Amino acid sequence: MTSVAGVVLFPGAGSSSTHSSLLAMHDALSPLPVARHDFPYRLAGKPFPDKAPVLIASVKEHVREFADSLGVPTSQIVIGGRSMGGRMCSMAVADDVDPLEVAGLVLVSYPLHPPKKPSALRIEHLPRVTVPTLCVSGTKDNFGTPQELEDAFSVVLGAVTWSWIDNGRHELAKADAE
Repeated sequence: MTSVAGVVLFPGAGSSSTHSSLLAMHDALSPLPVARHDFPYRLAGKPFPDKAPVLIASVKEHVREFADSLGVPTSQIVIGGRSMGGRMCSMAVADDVDPLEVAGLVLVSYPLHPPKKPSALRIEHLPRVTVPTLCVSGTKDNFGTPQELEDAFSVVLGAVTWSWIDNGRHELAKADAE
């Protein structure tokens, strides 16, 4: 893997770039440069996320700007985030028209499916993910059980590493340090 020059993190649908888990990751990665960004709907004060193409474009824009600010290619940047933020990062990397080339992904509480709807999987892009991927999830996440997540991510072409937060739910409350 290329040397990592920095990390860009995105929040989940109901939170901002100041979410405690993103702040904890930011602090833990010091002195590595880390940028945290909100999505356009959040900046506009809207309560609901934009459609995926708008969110993915925002990921690409922020990652490219951050890489430019460091004077490195995006292939030296790791990207990721919580829930929807991580999912949008994985979709930006797997875009079949204009894939974002990065060093790796960090997906915290990946929203595999809506709660109580395990057949509504959000996985169509996963076979196009080719970068090393770190997945952090709670063992009691109602958006995907450990077995469901491991099965779904078995199609990812890059190496996938799992870190399980015992008894953690989707929000991983009080587990920021982990």
